[in-house]
Amino acid sequence: QLQLVESGGGLVQPGGSLRLSCAASGFTVDRYAIGWFRQALGKVREGVSCISSSGGITKYADSVKGRFTISRDNAKNTVYLQMNSLKPEDTAVYYCAALRSDYNAYLIPALYTYWGQGTQVTVSS
Repeated sequence: QLQLVESGGGLVQPGGSLRLSCAASGFTVDRYAIGWFRQALGKVREGVSCISSSGGITKYADSVKGRFTISRDNAKNTVYLQMNSLKPEDTAVYYCAALRSDYNAYLIPALYTYWGQGTQVTVSS
């Protein structure tokens, strides 16, 4: 059974950091682009960051550029999202998703096939 499981969310003060993990099981991620998406209460789901299967292409939403870093360890079948300088507006449920793609990655949720259950990130003092 193909599964993605996010972890690492929690409550953090503004300016703090968190590292989210997306662990895959039932398939190997080395031929999949992985995206991180978030959905705040009452808002549509938006793309945060994505990484190609090789790791050679990474993309970020303008709102997180310079603060978030995506990486992957195909040997561990896991993708990470390092989030620094967190702001209250980063508060959301964060999801990872997988797209079968050998070359590119995209910040468009509708393109992704497999989704995790999400992890809550709350930035508040």
